Amino acid sequence: MSAEPKASGALAGIRVVELSHERGALAGKLLADMGADVVVVEPPGGSRLRSWGPFVDDVPDPERSLAWWHYNTSKRGVVCDLESDAGRAIFRRLLARADLVLECEDPGRLAALGLDHADLARAELVWVSITPFGRAQPGRADLATDLTVLAAGGPVWSCGYDDHSLPPVRGLGFQGYSTACHYAVMSALTALLWRGDSGEGQLVDVSMHAAANVTTEMASYNYLVAGTTVQRQTGRHAMEMLTLPSQVRCADGRYVNTGVPPRQPKEYAGLLRWLRELGITDQFPEAVFLELGAQRDFIDLSKIGVDDEITAIFTAGREALAFAASRLSAYDFFVGCQRAGMPVGVIYSPEEAFEDPHFVARGFQTPVEHPELGRTIRYPGAPYRFEKTPWRISRRAPRLGEHTAEVLAELS
Repeated sequence: MSAEPKASGALAGIRVVELSHERGALAGKLLADMGADVVVVEPPGGSRLRSWGPFVDDVPDPERSLAWWHYNTSKRGVVCDLESDAGRAIFRRLLARADLVLECEDPGRLAALGLDHADLARAELVWVSITPFGRAQPGRADLATDLTVLAAGGPVWSCGYDDHSLPPVRGLGFQGYSTACHYAVMSALTALLWRGDSGEGQLVDVSMHAAANVTTEMASYNYLVAGTTVQRQTGRHAMEMLTLPSQVRCADGRYVNTGVPPRQPKEYAGLLRWLRELGITDQFPEAVFLELGAQRDFIDLSKIGVDDEITAIFTAGREALAFAASRLSAYDFFVGCQRAGMPVGVIYSPEEAFEDPHFVARGFQTPVEHPELGRTIRYPGAPYRFEKTPWRISRRAPRLGEHTAEVLAELS
């Protein structure tokens, strides 16, 4: 593939050298899709990500891994054998031109090769290291996986069902890796901003375990402050006490999550107005309490269970959502609640979410050309939108060693 025109994104002009690893691939992708020139370095046999299925057309092939494709958009790829003298020399030359290094090697590996931060850092270089427990605490880093990171860090404890005879549930989508990558990207951007002002780079040490733990919402803090343990609940916040279910079956048999019930007068007014538009208010006697909620200046939720009127208002809001859902399709309920100011959601499969009109209207579906296959593939698009420096996928993921000659020529 010929070289693409230089990116014009927020990170245009920033050169990143990424040592390919499943732990940090998303971080490299986010930087690349923001316009950084990310050179992903693979060993001679290719990254382990290339062996992860599923594969395009169910053909097992390192060039058809959807995991490799997704996590390596907009990057250029080179092959470099760090176990050889020649490969290490190439890596040093790559880093001599880099603004930022992204590596996720087990602690001690790069030091043993003479390629660690202490060996190669320059005053202006930003070095981002993602490891299971931090650079100074290797533990059994070689055994760390997305599952063990999520389990040991705490999120798994809070994920699952009301029925606690069932085991906890691991969130899919490599959330342990992804959480660490988001912290790595935020830290990298902060370090680059600091460098722009001070001229100084720095070492960013990201612990996957710590990143997972601080995303346990209230679980860790409840334990540290109050000594209490939250309990997982179906589709709801893990809490010390059991809360009321929020999954409701709609008229078409599909389920929605009714989310946070009305809490403010304007929300009760919007919900009541919607029920009237649907022509079903007469079938819902508790509508009188929705009207009371809409007429109040303030609803003190701390008095639920103490003040009879506030309790009745709050209960009516929950019941009104379930009532409307029982008479509508899941999608109509979702759209109606959105218009009424109620944060609810259809319980989608990933492929259904991808086709939702909201995502389509936002331009989330992003076509990416794959000339080697003679087709264009739709990818998940921007997780955020910038007004002045648009996010974009500038190229598909590199084939093994695709840009080695091109990148090495730039080092001459």
